[in-house]
Amino acid sequence: MNFINEASWDRIARVVLGIALLALGWGGAIGGGLGTVFKFLGFVPLATGLLGWCPLYAIFGFRTAEASREAVEAG
Repeated sequence: MNFINEASWDRIARVVLGIALLALGWGGAIGGGLGTVFKFLGFVPLATGLLGWCPLYAIFGFRTAEASREAVEAG
């Protein structure tokens, strides 16, 4: 799967961050405007962590995952 551009540690950190933001926003620990921001912003790191692909990494050509052996041999 060549589209994965996040290492395992990066994916775990994103999932944990996403869950934490969602828990703070939806759990009521943080209210008001910041709570609303956390409610929606938490989905971004959660989704990118679960998918293993970050669109900003792709745009800027950055990756934390090691290149696959097939990609290295081909390129």
